[in-house]
Amino acid sequence: MDKQQEFKLESALAIVKAVKEIVLKILASHRQPSAWEILGEVEGELGVKARWDLLGALRDLGGDPALTNAQRQFLSSLLESEDLVSALRGTDAPRKQILSSIDSLVRQSTAYRGTKEFQEMVSFMGGFRDYAPYNNMLVRIQNPTCSFYATEADWADRFTRQLKEDARPMLILAPMHPVMLVYDLDQTIGDSLPEELNKFAQFDGKWESSTLQRLIENAAVRDRIRVDFKNLSSTTAGFATVARETGPWKTRIVVHEGLNEPSAYGALCHELAHIYLGHLGADEDFWWPSRWNLDKQAVEVEAEATAFIVTTRLGLEGTSAEYVSRQLGGKPLPPSVSLDLVAKVAGRIEEMSARRLSRRRERLEREPKTSAKE
Repeated sequence: MDKQQEFKLESALAIVKAVKEIVLKILASHRQPSAWEILGEVEGELGVKARWDLLGALRDLGGDPALTNAQRQFLSSLLESEDLVSALRGTDAPRKQILSSIDSLVRQSTAYRGTKEFQEMVSFMGGFRDYAPYNNMLVRIQNPTCSFYATEADWADRFTRQLKEDARPMLILAPMHPVMLVYDLDQTIGDSLPEELNKFAQFDGKWESSTLQRLIENAAVRDRIRVDFKNLSSTTAGFATVARETGPWKTRIVVHEGLNEPSAYGALCHELAHIYLGHLGADEDFWWPSRWNLDKQAVEVEAEATAFIVTTRLGLEGTSAEYVSRQLGGKPLPPSVSLDLVAKVAGRIEEMSARRLSRRRERLEREPKTSAKE
């Protein structure tokens, strides 16, 4: 091996070591973030090229006996899930040239670690129903004072308003395209807004029973989550647990049978959030992550925030942003709370409530995994 090859090898090993150090620092801080959040931190400190060393670094660390069992399970769930490969490929993300811009926006969510700021962020993510919760989060990060936003075409066609000459756009993710440009109300001029837009965060609480039934069916058929209704104590709306009995079920949720349907739906959203956020640990097919080692405060804040976003976007009233943050007691938001995962899980539950979904493929049914670089 010549000196040039030795230098390249040493450089490559140094990058892998640096990636491992970043991951170990994340684990040492008792955080269990999403694949995108880890990737964002690695690229933020080491540059875009380091992304391709993340997979190998996680594999090496997964067998490190110095890590706790919870940490190893978290890394295993990342490696076995499709989220990490999708993040590395950019399958569900904008193209490479704007990856750093979107990752930067997500990293800026640290500005919402205070109780008041977190309440405002969750209210905005839940209250604006024209776009997905994750896009609402991106807009709020870019413009904390935004009250309403739309594309240039929507402003013209739906509201008879035009962009100001110096209008500044905001980026959101768009289906079939890397990004979409949207504009805050203050960046437009024209006709007055309809009354319902001035009160877009207020709902009348209409309810359809099919919404609850569809969510229950999707949980059972798609994800093998059993939902039962039983008489619980007056202070318990529901609970989620790993299914111990034999049969097809991965996890089990019990909801208080005394609740009316909208309240039962809210309780079910909260318990499903616990499962999909990984609070009970990963399942054998890694359909959700392993994040069971978070403290109770972080776990409840994440689940309450997710349920609040989903129910508010559906038009239900009753749970406030103050209730979301009641676990905090005026203290800052725990660093282990993942806004990224809260937004994505809220979107998943919302989709499960809206339409019938197909059964997921189990681990043995999947095709062999390919390299993230392919």
